Amino acid sequence: MSVGLIGLLDDIAAIAKVAAASLDDVASQAARAGVKAAGVVIDDTAVTPGYVIGFEPKRELPIVGKIAAGSLRNKLLILLPAALLLSYFLPWTITPLLMLGGAYLCYEGVEKVLEAVMPHSAKQHESQIGTVALSAKSVEDEKVASAVKTDFILSAEIMAITLAALPAGSLWKQALVLAVVAVGITAAVYGVVALIVKADDVGLALARGTTHAGRAVGRGIVRSMPVLLNVLSVVGTAAMIWVGGGIVLHGLEIYGPPAIPHAVHAAEEAAAHVFPPAAGLLAWIVEAAISGVVGLVVGAATIPVVGYALAPAWATVKGFRKG
Repeated sequence: MSVGLIGLLDDIAAIAKVAAASLDDVASQAARAGVKAAGVVIDDTAVTPGYVIGFEPKRELPIVGKIAAGSLRNKLLILLPAALLLSYFLPWTITPLLMLGGAYLCYEGVEKVLEAVMPHSAKQHESQIGTVALSAKSVEDEKVASAVKTDFILSAEIMAITLAALPAGSLWKQALVLAVVAVGITAAVYGVVALIVKADDVGLALARGTTHAGRAVGRGIVRSMPVLLNVLSVVGTAAMIWVGGGIVLHGLEIYGPPAIPHAVHAAEEAAAHVFPPAAGLLAWIVEAAISGVVGLVVGAATIPVVGYALAPAWATVKGFRKG
């Protein structure tokens, strides 16, 4: 074998090692960023099953598939390029936009709490959606469109949180990490949603089986599904408020008075000193609790703003468009 060929093979091996290390770095960064966005992912997973309630069982998975496809389009074709452009040309806008998205999550979470406490105060425009549709297909299309719109906000938060969690680096690596997170989270969320919405069918099939154990398991699955959906709803609402409050709190550490981050860190340190073996856990619990309180306050403050300012303004805009 010639010396030139040996040198070429060495170069190829070196390039392969660099590429492998780069891919490992992308994977590790994607994993860390995905953990940062976990709260929004939980909320996304909890919200989506509600969009297939009321449809025939044979349409449940196709509807989930349509929503998943719309979510992937949101992330890859709109949000990923927008995030990279903002990061490159207007990096200072990332945190304010995150704070706006966090405030929106707080608003949605607190509104859900109010609707659970006072069902009669639910948003009227949502209760009237069913009266617009003229066929089963149009109802399905409206549900999918509504789900994709909701997903857009949650996906925007996921992509922004991911981008904010990435270290400074080349644009292509950031794009690759964002793409990995987008595909991975979409697959995970809607895979779990598909399992949830079809679990009752699996339970019914087992309940009609021939073995006593299978029938018992099937009945247990069918009976537990309403409880599971309620738990997911509560967890999703709590995640909205907690994550939104945490995002706003992080923004206040940058743009707010220094007393705010000092007070939060002091509370975390005080909790950690209570029981040093669980210092990390206690500090996280305190931070999560403070984030939740901030989320409740922000959400409560934004409800009148949306109800008396933004909603009427949007209705006026829609009226001009129709005219």
